[in-house]
Amino acid sequence: MATAENLEEAIEVLQQLGLKEYEARCFVGLSRLPTGTAKQLSEMTEVPRTRVYDAIRVLEAQGLVEIQHSSPQQFRAVPLDEATETLRDEYEARVERLHDALETVEIVDGDDESPVQQVWAMTGRVAIENRTNDLIREATDEIVLVLGDESLLTEDLIDSLNEVGNGVDLLIGALTETLQDRIQTAVPDAKTFISGLEWLHGEYAAEDDTAIGRLLLVDRSTILVSSIMPDSKEERAIFGKGFGNGLVVIARRLMAQGLLTVRDPKQ
Repeated sequence: MATAENLEEAIEVLQQLGLKEYEARCFVGLSRLPTGTAKQLSEMTEVPRTRVYDAIRVLEAQGLVEIQHSSPQQFRAVPLDEATETLRDEYEARVERLHDALETVEIVDGDDESPVQQVWAMTGRVAIENRTNDLIREATDEIVLVLGDESLLTEDLIDSLNEVGNGVDLLIGALTETLQDRIQTAVPDAKTFISGLEWLHGEYAAEDDTAIGRLLLVDRSTILVSSIMPDSKEERAIFGKGFGNGLVVIARRLMAQGLLTVRDPKQ
């Protein structure tokens, strides 16, 4: 049986996907009924009856609801798989339109020159994983990745690592031999190693300590380091570029165990 929390979550997600509150409530209400009238929907969803008709017209136009023109009119939601596919297509189409629109926007040059060394912060696992995948795809010489949390070895990351070109050295550090075996199986072309960074291991830290998520060093000049908050499990990261960037220099030294000596400028 559907819980109030699940229903409210579904309504919230539908609003995030572009539906207005009454539209979202009517769709969720219909998803619980074989068919329903405006009166039934109004009583179930607490949407004013006159607004139910407006919401249904919008939902019908979006391909989410069907109408039987009887007396009284009967409404029903399309099958869940069909509805989710329709919403996915619409969402992806909006993202594409956004991309096309912003791609043509004129870039305004700043008055000041950009500083030589820059460090940027970002939050959210999805955004950080997307940046990680982008950096991996941009690599031309070497990728060194150390995973501090097994949950970060996602299918998307595995796909990006397996797409690395033959001319790029790929080294991946693991916390344990078990994780190393998983990585080697998932990314057979990678050179794997057990991380020598003891502070990445959970046994050396208290439960309420912030955990290291991932360390990524690309072409010795671009670094991304993330941490996982102990309570919320939210991932946060800092990102820097430039061979002389202090963050990159420190990262190269910390990750030296996984680097190919022939590429180390100090060797």
